[in-house]
Amino acid sequence: MRKIISTLIIMLFCITLGLQAQELNCKVTVNSEQIQGTNKSMFEALQKAVTEFMNERPFTEYKYEQKEKIECSLYIIVNSYSDNYFSTELQIQANRPVFGSNYKSPIFSYSDKTFNFQYVEGDALNFDLTSFGNNLTEVLAFYAYIIIGTDCDSFSKFGGDYAYRMAEQIVNQAQSTNENGWKAFEDNHNRYALINNILDDVTKPYREYFYTYHRLGLDQMHKSADNSRAIIVEGMPVLKSCYKARPSMIIISEFADTKSQEIVNILSRGSTDERKQVYDIMSYVAPTSNDMLDSLK
Repeated sequence: MRKIISTLIIMLFCITLGLQAQELNCKVTVNSEQIQGTNKSMFEALQKAVTEFMNERPFTEYKYEQKEKIECSLYIIVNSYSDNYFSTELQIQANRPVFGSNYKSPIFSYSDKTFNFQYVEGDALNFDLTSFGNNLTEVLAFYAYIIIGTDCDSFSKFGGDYAYRMAEQIVNQAQSTNENGWKAFEDNHNRYALINNILDDVTKPYREYFYTYHRLGLDQMHKSADNSRAIIVEGMPVLKSCYKARPSMIIISEFADTKSQEIVNILSRGSTDERKQVYDIMSYVAPTSNDMLDSLK
């Protein structure tokens, strides 16, 4: 009996450890509305397989409890499908809780328009960080690491380095493949450009500000909204300086697109000077968000 109890305790410990190691709480949606005359079970199977891959596989050695998992979503739009080959667009979003509130702050919002892959219904989704495999799992793992890195950066200064380096490794291995979306100079808005932007020395001040914005700004709002807002505004010029140094840097425009509505809300009670300063900076780095920013004028 004692041996059985000991065995059960070990099994429960292993199960608990495994659960803690999984980082993501990811909702996956596969939209196949554009595809006619095809058995929908294929797309349902794909959605189930991707959901399991994102939520059941540990991507790092970090320990996450259930309540600590990163909330994120993947929205896959199938543009064409033939002979198990999918041409899709992928929309990625991730949130992070704000201390002392029920608010979830968006930390990453991105659209990948060249997500093409092969998938056979029933196939297991395998991933090996040491070699490039199926483009489906490589892209999924890449964005898993980007999400984890972004979340870590928001809690600790440069805390996302490890996860970002894993994403970079996937990109490096992809250079010898014929898959789209990975190559240097292929596009200034692809996966190569994204991770290259993040790890560029020019963006270090931005990544420091990303930490300041969340940990010293948003997370302290419950103590003093005025002080937290002042901290957020004070550090914002770094967005403009990084953007001027690399006008094609998508990570800055991605931040602006993700945060515009939130920033407008934060500045709703800001001073005239604060609102003007933020409007000037945000409209410079994200001119497409001008309509949303107009309320800051």
